[in-house]
Amino acid sequence: MAGEDPVNPGPGGPGLSGRDRDVLALERRTWPGPGAKERAIREDLGLTPTRYYQLLNALLDDPAALAHDPVTVNRLRRLREARRERR
Repeated sequence: MAGEDPVNPGPGGPGLSGRDRDVLALERRTWPGPGAKERAIREDLGLTPTRYYQLLNALLDDPAALAHDPVTVNRLRRLREARRERR
């Protein structure tokens, strides 16, 4: 978000940029069918799905993201760990 201070982003949690909060918000949503999420990633965030998932994965290790949205971050951490265990 233009003009946002990355150190003191205001409401939404210290240490998270507006884009970080937008990524977490998008991840909380439910999707009606295949392709809807990828379309929203491109249209709402202006990111490629690959870049989105890179950012999301980094957020899962960020304490500020956990403080901002513990339910979503912990759910995604569990899913990531389950995928790693299956490999």
